[in-house]
Amino acid sequence: MNIGDVAERSGLPPKTIRYYEDIGLVTPQRAANGYRSFRDSDLHKLTFLGHARSLGFSIEDCRALLALYEDESRASSDVKQIAKEHLSRIDRKIADLVAMRDTLSLLVRECAGDDRPDCPILQGLETG
Repeated sequence: MNIGDVAERSGLPPKTIRYYEDIGLVTPQRAANGYRSFRDSDLHKLTFLGHARSLGFSIEDCRALLALYEDESRASSDVKQIAKEHLSRIDRKIADLVAMRDTLSLLVRECAGDDRPDCPILQGLETG
């Protein structure tokens, strides 16, 4: 398959596929003319990476997960540990977003939103 074919089948843009090749996540064969030639195994890796990235896994997490995916003697506990650490990061981000929302909601409620210049939103941004 050429890069257009594998892009269509994996759902990833060609630019992303070239990036994954540049950082060593996939290694397609090269034809005599220098064009990439993707195998079914490359398509499976790219699909795997697309799903992992859509769940927010970092490139390094993806690298580790891909290595475990390819290792038939892997321990599922290694995979679970990576996923648990990522889930913890997600939970921290959610808590941070909830705190941000609560603070901003309070500031919006306290602002009269009229013609007066006094604005708790600006004061809140000033004092942090």
